[in-house]
Amino acid sequence: MHRGNRKGIFRAKYLATAGLASVLLAIAACSRNNVQAAPMLPPPLVTVVKATTQDVPKYLDEIGRNAAFESVTITPQVGGRITERHFQDGDNLSKGQLLFVIDPRPYQAALDSAQANLAQAKAALDLAQIQFARDQSIIGSRAISKQDYDTKKNTVDVDQAQVEAAQAALETAKLNLEYCYIHSPIDGRAGARLVDVGNVVMANSTSLLSIQRLNPIYANFTIAEGDLPDVQKQMAHGELKAAVRLPSDPQSGARIGRVEFLDNAVQNGTGTVNLRATLSNPDHHFWPGQFVDVKLVLATDKGAVLIPNQAAQISQQGPFVYVVKSDSTAELRPVVLGQRQGDQVVVIKGVAPNESIVLTGQLLVRPGGKVRIEGSPSAAPASSANSKIKPASGGQS
Repeated sequence: MHRGNRKGIFRAKYLATAGLASVLLAIAACSRNNVQAAPMLPPPLVTVVKATTQDVPKYLDEIGRNAAFESVTITPQVGGRITERHFQDGDNLSKGQLLFVIDPRPYQAALDSAQANLAQAKAALDLAQIQFARDQSIIGSRAISKQDYDTKKNTVDVDQAQVEAAQAALETAKLNLEYCYIHSPIDGRAGARLVDVGNVVMANSTSLLSIQRLNPIYANFTIAEGDLPDVQKQMAHGELKAAVRLPSDPQSGARIGRVEFLDNAVQNGTGTVNLRATLSNPDHHFWPGQFVDVKLVLATDKGAVLIPNQAAQISQQGPFVYVVKSDSTAELRPVVLGQRQGDQVVVIKGVAPNESIVLTGQLLVRPGGKVRIEGSPSAAPASSANSKIKPASGGQS
């Protein structure tokens, strides 16, 4: 190859390399200009809430079940055929209300027979007393023997006993006739009837109806034996209360009942103790057999610090909150949480009353970083802040 051709090739390579370097330098300069022009991200926007203080209850959360205050199964005390029914299934019954009538005719006949037997016994007694009185007046004149006198006296005594026996039989017959008319022994709600008109029932064996009293009502539940000393202490002062609600009820819908029964033994195998609370239930809100949430109030924590549940976050080191300081920086604060109180939770340690706690927006908060509080004058829209930043001058990219 000629020397002139070689010089031409080297010159072309040099020019190409120089051009590529110029392009790379231009790209780098454009990139630097873009970095200088990029705006800084504004502090994250958060909402805050003040930590409050309040007297709150210390409690045990248990699962219980409702039971009727009184439950009665109606059975007849005399046998016979059912002739009348005076209620509908599911009726609210009053004490003394007529429910069933058993055919009273056989018992009316027995009553009439008992009355006749009593009258007969009284007549025999009257005759014996007249004869004895006559003999008694002449016993001194020896007109009657001592044996006849004793016989007449014994007849009076026997007839007196017959009258008393007839009187007792009459009372029994009256009672059996009353048993033909079956009344409700309590105020309560009727279940489904177990017999219909025309059925023949047997005394003390055939079940007719179940009645349960719903107001007041019981809530039965258990506690662990480890909690028994605290419960006994409160019961000794007569101050043990339970807040009872259905699982579908709101927390504020719980009804307060008085715990008046504590079982006399710990259950084998489960290590639990049975308790029972009595609740007012005039609207029949609670029903026997329902499961209920029972909050057993043991004491009151005075001046407890409360924050919303959603303000507390969980990390590998445990629960924490972000506390917004006066200079709008967020401090990560480990906390010790107590019992929940509805939508709030007790903070045992880590937060002081009236401190500002981040409620929402925690994901973008950096410990020690600035935050913008929603609703405050400093929380300007991000677009306005960005509009004040002018891009640095430079070449085109």
